[in-house]
Amino acid sequence: MATQTLTAADLVQFSGSENWYRHNLNRDILYTDGAQFIAEAGGAYWLLDEIALANRYQRRVKVEEFQVWTLMRDKSGNGATLDCGDGNGHTVYTKQIEYTDFPLDTVKLFCEGGTILLPSEY
Repeated sequence: MATQTLTAADLVQFSGSENWYRHNLNRDILYTDGAQFIAEAGGAYWLLDEIALANRYQRRVKVEEFQVWTLMRDKSGNGATLDCGDGNGHTVYTKQIEYTDFPLDTVKLFCEGGTILLPSEY
């Protein structure tokens, strides 16, 4: 599947969401139009999968009602780090991603009450 070119400027257009999508691997997780756009335009359905699965299987993640997810590409190489914070500056979960071709150096998503969304949609 060919992906569009995703830029940080594309993400600020989202404020609120008209649609909510149910995640296929964790049916308790919903995501918004902005998160859907990142997945589609950035070829990053895997990122939504990582967040949804951590909310199912990682106890320290699923007890957090509000989560701040940050994907940051490594300065050298093709890897990245995915962090989940509690919104108060505390990291509750970190995962190293060996390879990604995600087009942005960093992206932030929130997950609140089982819904993944962009900060501008909050």
